Amino acid sequence: MNIAIDGPAGAGKSTIAKLVAKKLGYIYVDTGAMYRSIALYMIENGISQDDDTNIASACNKISIRIAYEDDTQHVYLNNEDVSVKIRMEKVGNMASVFAAKKAVRDKLLSLQRDIAAQNDCIMDGRDIGTHVLPNAELKIYLTASVDTRAMRRYKELVEKGQDANLEQIKEDIKQRDYQDMNREIAPLKQAEDAVLLDSSNMTIDEVVAAICEKVIG
Repeated sequence: MNIAIDGPAGAGKSTIAKLVAKKLGYIYVDTGAMYRSIALYMIENGISQDDDTNIASACNKISIRIAYEDDTQHVYLNNEDVSVKIRMEKVGNMASVFAAKKAVRDKLLSLQRDIAAQNDCIMDGRDIGTHVLPNAELKIYLTASVDTRAMRRYKELVEKGQDANLEQIKEDIKQRDYQDMNREIAPLKQAEDAVLLDSSNMTIDEVVAAICEKVIG
């Protein structure tokens, strides 16, 4: 059984997917963390978003592993735990840029499909239901208004004691939406057979319950 959750940045896909996976006993595949890890590698190695040759070459040098230790997800990039680094705002913004590159998508596509073929899993991202797992038994398109998504991100940063500018976060979200929806390869869009869930006025528990109900009735 495969569940695909797609949607724009800040819609709560990862939070929801983790909770649904725990409730159903499925494996959660964090595709966003995979793309962020690749973006982090490119940033740290000074590889430009316009340098397709070096991007392709770099992909051959990257290994990504996701492990769960004490119920906490850890992401390893070439055996370094980068779980904290990949959550930086600049890494998230660049992840959308590098995700538009064919070499990057090819790097992760086969790995994600292999996991799904062997396990009951839930996977979230921008193109899971439309491209990565087009035959998933359940597809969800999870979204929320720009204002709602920006406020969630703002509160998250403030709670972590980080500086945050609400208007700048809104602009970043709008820019990421544009990049994700207008890229040439597998752009973000709602699959024809996906269930639309707008979480703007829903609690996390309500969204989790709505998805689980689709699975177990």
